[in-house]
Amino acid sequence: MEIRVLRYFLAVVREESITRAADFLHITQPTLSRQIAQMEEEMGVKLFERGTRKIVLTNEGLLLRRRAEEILELVDKTEKELAEQDELVEGKVSVGCGDLASVEILSKLFRSFHERYPAVTFDIYTATADHVKDRMDRGLTDVGLLLEPVNMEKYDYIRLNKKEQWIVVMHPDSPLAKLKCITPGDLRGLPLIFPRRVDVQSELAGWFGDEFDKLNILFTSNLTSNSSVLSYHKLAYSIAILGSVAFCDSDKITYRPLSPELTATSVLAWRRKQPFGLAAAKFIEYIKERLHEERNNPESEV
Repeated sequence: MEIRVLRYFLAVVREESITRAADFLHITQPTLSRQIAQMEEEMGVKLFERGTRKIVLTNEGLLLRRRAEEILELVDKTEKELAEQDELVEGKVSVGCGDLASVEILSKLFRSFHERYPAVTFDIYTATADHVKDRMDRGLTDVGLLLEPVNMEKYDYIRLNKKEQWIVVMHPDSPLAKLKCITPGDLRGLPLIFPRRVDVQSELAGWFGDEFDKLNILFTSNLTSNSSVLSYHKLAYSIAILGSVAFCDSDKITYRPLSPELTATSVLAWRRKQPFGLAAAKFIEYIKERLHEERNNPESEV
Protein backbone atom coordinates (compact mmCIF):
# COMPACT_ATOMS: atom_id res chain seq x y z
CA MET A 1 0.00 0.00 0.00
CA GLU A 2 1.49 3.32 -1.07
CA ILE A 3 1.43 6.49 1.04
CA ARG A 4 0.16 8.41 -1.99
CA VAL A 5 -2.87 6.12 -2.29
CA LEU A 6 -3.63 6.50 1.42
CA ARG A 7 -3.74 10.26 0.88
CA TYR A 8 -6.12 9.68 -2.05
CA PHE A 9 -8.33 7.53 0.17
CA LEU A 10 -8.52 10.17 2.91
CA ALA A 11 -9.33 12.86 0.35
CA VAL A 12 -12.33 10.80 -0.81
CA VAL A 13 -13.40 10.30 2.80
CA ARG A 14 -13.17 14.02 3.49
CA GLU A 15 -14.93 15.15 0.31
CA GLU A 16 -17.49 12.27 0.36
CA SER A 17 -17.20 12.28 -3.44
CA ILE A 18 -14.78 10.85 -5.97
CA THR A 19 -15.30 13.81 -8.28
CA ARG A 20 -14.67 16.48 -5.62
CA ALA A 21 -11.68 14.55 -4.28
CA ALA A 22 -10.20 14.29 -7.78
CA ASP A 23 -10.58 18.06 -8.22
CA PHE A 24 -8.87 18.64 -4.89
CA LEU A 25 -6.01 16.29 -5.77
CA HIS A 26 -5.67 17.72 -9.31
CA ILE A 27 -6.04 14.32 -10.97
CA THR A 28 -8.78 12.93 -13.19
CA GLN A 29 -11.82 11.19 -11.76
CA PRO A 30 -11.13 7.91 -13.65
CA THR A 31 -7.57 7.84 -12.29
CA LEU A 32 -8.78 8.28 -8.72
CA SER A 33 -11.56 5.70 -9.14
CA ARG A 34 -9.02 3.23 -10.50
CA GLN A 35 -6.65 3.80 -7.57
CA ILE A 36 -9.43 3.26 -5.01
CA ALA A 37 -10.66 0.15 -6.83
CA GLN A 38 -7.13 -1.28 -6.87
CA MET A 39 -6.80 -0.60 -3.15
CA GLU A 40 -10.05 -2.47 -2.44
CA GLU A 41 -8.95 -5.35 -4.65
CA GLU A 42 -5.52 -5.61 -3.00
CA MET A 43 -7.01 -5.56 0.51
CA GLY A 44 -9.93 -7.83 -0.38
CA VAL A 45 -12.49 -5.58 1.29
CA LYS A 46 -15.09 -3.02 0.30
CA LEU A 47 -14.25 0.42 1.67
CA PHE A 48 -17.20 2.51 0.50
CA GLU A 49 -20.94 2.23 0.04
CA ARG A 50 -21.57 4.35 -3.03
CA GLY A 51 -24.88 6.20 -2.74
CA THR A 52 -26.58 8.55 -5.17
CA ARG A 53 -25.48 11.73 -3.38
CA LYS A 54 -22.39 10.77 -1.40
CA ILE A 55 -20.25 7.80 -0.55
CA VAL A 56 -20.24 6.31 2.95
CA LEU A 57 -17.51 4.29 4.65
CA THR A 58 -18.06 0.62 5.42
CA ASN A 59 -16.82 -0.79 8.74
CA GLU A 60 -13.59 -1.79 7.00
CA GLY A 61 -13.36 1.72 5.58
CA LEU A 62 -13.75 3.24 9.04
CA LEU A 63 -10.89 1.10 10.33
CA LEU A 64 -8.67 2.03 7.39
CA ARG A 65 -9.43 5.73 7.87
CA ARG A 66 -8.28 5.56 11.50
CA ARG A 67 -5.12 3.67 10.62
CA ALA A 68 -4.41 5.85 7.56
CA GLU A 69 -4.60 9.00 9.67
CA GLU A 70 -2.18 7.49 12.18
CA ILE A 71 0.22 6.35 9.42
CA LEU A 72 0.22 9.68 7.61
CA GLU A 73 0.70 11.61 10.85
CA LEU A 74 3.82 9.52 11.48
CA VAL A 75 4.99 9.93 7.86
CA ASP A 76 4.56 13.71 8.01
CA LYS A 77 6.45 13.87 11.29
CA THR A 78 9.28 11.75 9.87
CA GLU A 79 9.49 13.86 6.71
CA LYS A 80 9.71 17.00 8.81
CA GLU A 81 12.52 15.52 10.88
CA LEU A 82 14.37 14.44 7.73
CA ALA A 83 13.87 17.87 6.18
CA GLU A 84 15.55 19.40 9.19
CA GLN A 85 18.51 17.11 8.54
CA ASP A 86 18.40 17.96 4.82
CA GLU A 87 19.15 21.58 5.61
CA LEU A 88 22.61 20.42 6.71
CA VAL A 89 23.42 18.91 3.28
CA GLU A 90 25.64 21.16 1.22
CA GLY A 91 28.06 20.86 -1.67
CA LYS A 92 28.12 21.09 -5.47
CA VAL A 93 26.63 18.67 -8.00
CA SER A 94 28.25 18.58 -11.45
CA VAL A 95 25.76 17.93 -14.26
CA GLY A 96 26.62 17.50 -17.94
CA CYS A 97 23.96 17.82 -20.62
CA GLY A 98 23.40 18.42 -24.30
CA ASP A 99 21.14 20.98 -25.96
CA LEU A 100 17.99 18.91 -25.51
CA ALA A 101 14.28 19.34 -24.86
CA SER A 102 14.77 17.08 -21.82
CA VAL A 103 16.59 19.93 -20.08
CA GLU A 104 13.02 21.01 -19.18
CA ILE A 105 12.75 17.89 -17.01
CA LEU A 106 16.18 18.58 -15.54
CA SER A 107 15.10 22.14 -14.68
CA LYS A 108 12.13 20.88 -12.70
CA LEU A 109 14.36 18.43 -10.83
CA PHE A 110 16.77 21.27 -9.99
CA ARG A 111 13.94 23.43 -8.66
CA SER A 112 12.32 20.83 -6.40
CA PHE A 113 15.68 19.43 -5.23
CA HIS A 114 16.87 22.92 -4.28
CA GLU A 115 13.71 23.42 -2.23
CA ARG A 116 14.63 20.31 -0.24
CA TYR A 117 18.39 21.00 -0.08
CA PRO A 118 18.82 24.78 -0.28
CA ALA A 119 22.56 24.69 0.45
CA VAL A 120 23.41 22.54 -2.59
CA THR A 121 24.63 24.28 -5.78
CA PHE A 122 25.09 23.01 -9.35
CA ASP A 123 27.81 23.20 -11.98
CA ILE A 124 26.33 22.69 -15.47
CA TYR A 125 28.57 21.62 -18.35
CA THR A 126 27.06 21.66 -21.85
CA ALA A 127 28.49 19.23 -24.39
CA THR A 128 27.69 16.18 -26.49
CA ALA A 129 27.03 12.81 -24.87
CA ASP A 130 30.55 11.61 -25.76
CA HIS A 131 32.22 14.52 -23.97
CA VAL A 132 29.91 14.28 -20.97
CA LYS A 133 30.59 10.54 -20.67
CA ASP A 134 34.34 11.20 -20.78
CA ARG A 135 34.00 13.67 -17.92
CA MET A 136 31.88 11.18 -15.97
CA ASP A 137 34.56 8.50 -16.49
CA ARG A 138 37.20 10.89 -15.15
CA GLY A 139 35.08 11.80 -12.12
CA LEU A 140 34.58 15.40 -13.24
CA THR A 141 30.83 15.12 -13.81
CA ASP A 142 28.38 13.39 -11.47
CA VAL A 143 25.25 13.12 -13.60
CA GLY A 144 24.83 13.30 -17.38
CA LEU A 145 21.81 14.00 -19.57
CA LEU A 146 22.72 12.03 -22.68
CA LEU A 147 21.11 11.81 -26.11
CA GLU A 148 20.78 8.24 -27.38
CA PRO A 149 22.17 6.20 -29.05
CA VAL A 150 24.87 5.89 -26.40
CA ASN A 151 26.72 2.93 -24.86
CA MET A 152 25.45 2.59 -21.28
CA GLU A 153 27.46 -0.47 -20.29
CA LYS A 154 29.27 1.27 -17.40
CA TYR A 155 26.37 3.39 -16.19
CA ASP A 156 23.15 3.29 -14.24
CA TYR A 157 20.47 5.37 -15.93
CA ILE A 158 16.83 6.29 -16.29
CA ARG A 159 15.40 6.75 -19.78
CA LEU A 160 13.24 9.88 -19.97
CA ASN A 161 9.78 9.88 -21.49
CA LYS A 162 10.26 13.12 -23.43
CA LYS A 163 10.97 12.60 -27.13
CA GLU A 164 13.75 14.56 -28.84
CA GLN A 165 12.69 15.55 -32.38
CA TRP A 166 15.17 16.01 -35.23
CA ILE A 167 14.72 19.13 -37.36
CA VAL A 168 16.44 21.23 -40.03
CA VAL A 169 17.50 24.73 -38.89
CA MET A 170 17.66 27.54 -41.47
CA HIS A 171 17.37 31.27 -42.11
CA PRO A 172 13.69 32.35 -42.38
CA ASP A 173 14.32 33.45 -45.99
CA SER A 174 15.84 30.13 -47.07
CA PRO A 175 14.01 28.28 -49.87
CA LEU A 176 13.27 25.26 -47.66
CA ALA A 177 11.48 27.52 -45.18
CA LYS A 178 8.53 27.49 -47.60
CA LEU A 179 8.04 23.78 -46.91
CA LYS A 180 6.06 22.34 -43.98
CA CYS A 181 8.54 19.51 -43.48
CA ILE A 182 11.81 18.28 -44.95
CA THR A 183 12.28 14.96 -46.74
CA PRO A 184 15.66 13.33 -47.52
CA GLY A 185 15.42 14.38 -51.17
CA ASP A 186 14.85 18.04 -50.23
CA LEU A 187 18.40 18.23 -48.85
CA ARG A 188 20.14 16.61 -51.82
CA GLY A 189 23.25 18.60 -52.76
CA LEU A 190 22.59 21.44 -50.28
CA PRO A 191 25.33 22.48 -47.84
CA LEU A 192 24.64 20.85 -44.47
CA ILE A 193 25.86 21.01 -40.89
CA PHE A 194 25.85 17.55 -39.32
CA PRO A 195 26.19 16.63 -35.63
CA ARG A 196 29.75 15.63 -34.80
CA ARG A 197 28.87 12.42 -32.89
CA VAL A 198 29.54 9.32 -35.00
CA ASP A 199 26.70 7.32 -33.42
CA VAL A 200 24.25 10.10 -34.21
CA GLN A 201 25.55 10.38 -37.77
CA SER A 202 24.79 6.67 -38.19
CA GLU A 203 21.21 7.23 -37.02
CA LEU A 204 20.78 10.07 -39.48
CA ALA A 205 22.35 8.02 -42.28
CA GLY A 206 19.66 5.41 -41.71
CA TRP A 207 16.98 8.08 -42.05
CA PHE A 208 18.47 9.48 -45.28
CA GLY A 209 18.81 6.02 -46.79
CA ASP A 210 19.99 6.11 -50.41
CA GLU A 211 20.12 9.91 -50.32
CA PHE A 212 22.95 9.89 -47.77
CA ASP A 213 25.69 9.45 -50.38
CA LYS A 214 24.35 12.50 -52.23
CA LEU A 215 24.61 14.85 -49.25
CA ASN A 216 26.94 17.83 -49.14
CA ILE A 217 28.09 17.83 -45.50
CA LEU A 218 30.08 21.05 -45.34
CA PHE A 219 30.40 21.28 -41.56
CA THR A 220 30.22 19.09 -38.48
CA SER A 221 29.50 20.72 -35.15
CA ASN A 222 29.07 19.64 -31.54
CA LEU A 223 26.88 22.56 -30.41
CA THR A 224 23.71 23.77 -32.11
CA SER A 225 24.24 27.34 -30.94
CA ASN A 226 27.27 27.66 -33.24
CA SER A 227 25.68 25.87 -36.18
CA SER A 228 22.59 28.09 -35.84
CA VAL A 229 24.81 31.14 -36.39
CA LEU A 230 26.06 29.58 -39.62
CA SER A 231 22.48 28.84 -40.65
CA TYR A 232 21.51 32.44 -39.94
CA HIS A 233 24.26 33.57 -42.32
CA LYS A 234 22.90 31.09 -44.93
CA LEU A 235 26.13 29.09 -45.04
CA ALA A 236 24.32 25.77 -44.54
CA TYR A 237 21.26 23.99 -43.23
CA SER A 238 21.77 22.50 -39.78
CA ILE A 239 20.46 19.08 -38.70
CA ALA A 240 19.63 19.50 -35.02
CA ILE A 241 17.42 18.58 -32.09
CA LEU A 242 14.33 20.77 -31.63
CA GLY A 243 15.03 21.39 -27.95
CA SER A 244 18.31 23.08 -28.83
CA VAL A 245 16.61 25.95 -30.70
CA ALA A 246 13.38 26.27 -28.71
CA PHE A 247 14.42 29.64 -27.25
CA CYS A 248 16.17 31.08 -30.31
CA ASP A 249 15.03 34.30 -32.00
CA SER A 250 12.47 33.23 -34.62
CA ASP A 251 13.26 36.36 -36.67
CA LYS A 252 16.80 35.08 -37.18
CA ILE A 253 16.38 31.34 -37.61
CA THR A 254 13.51 28.96 -38.17
CA TYR A 255 13.20 25.19 -38.47
CA ARG A 256 11.20 22.45 -40.13
CA PRO A 257 10.67 18.87 -38.91
CA LEU A 258 12.02 15.88 -40.79
CA SER A 259 9.53 13.75 -42.70
CA PRO A 260 9.18 10.91 -42.01
CA GLU A 261 9.54 12.01 -38.41
CA LEU A 262 12.78 11.09 -36.69
CA THR A 263 12.94 11.15 -32.89
CA ALA A 264 15.42 10.09 -30.23
CA THR A 265 15.35 9.46 -26.50
CA SER A 266 17.62 10.71 -23.73
CA VAL A 267 18.78 9.29 -20.42
CA LEU A 268 19.87 10.63 -17.05
CA ALA A 269 22.95 8.60 -16.17
CA TRP A 270 25.73 8.24 -13.58
CA ARG A 271 28.75 5.94 -13.28
CA ARG A 272 27.99 2.55 -11.74
CA LYS A 273 29.84 1.90 -8.44
CA GLN A 274 31.20 5.43 -8.47
CA PRO A 275 31.86 7.06 -5.06
CA PHE A 276 29.90 10.33 -4.92
CA GLY A 277 29.94 13.23 -2.54
CA LEU A 278 26.93 13.64 -0.26
CA ALA A 279 25.25 16.30 -2.42
CA ALA A 280 25.63 14.26 -5.63
CA ALA A 281 24.50 11.06 -3.89
CA LYS A 282 21.40 12.85 -2.61
CA PHE A 283 20.66 14.24 -6.08
CA ILE A 284 20.93 10.81 -7.72
CA GLU A 285 18.67 9.34 -5.04
CA TYR A 286 16.23 12.18 -5.64
CA ILE A 287 16.26 11.64 -9.42
CA LYS A 288 15.35 7.99 -8.96
CA GLU A 289 12.62 8.82 -6.43
CA ARG A 290 10.94 11.53 -8.50
CA LEU A 291 11.12 9.82 -11.90
CA HIS A 292 9.86 6.55 -10.40
CA GLU A 293 6.95 8.48 -8.87
CA GLU A 294 6.20 10.12 -12.23
CA ARG A 295 6.07 6.77 -14.03
CA ASN A 296 3.72 5.29 -11.43
CA ASN A 297 1.56 8.39 -11.52
CA PRO A 298 1.87 10.02 -14.99
CA GLU A 299 -0.32 12.98 -14.00
CA SER A 300 2.16 14.16 -11.38
CA GLU A 301 4.82 16.71 -12.32
CA VAL A 302 8.50 16.10 -11.70
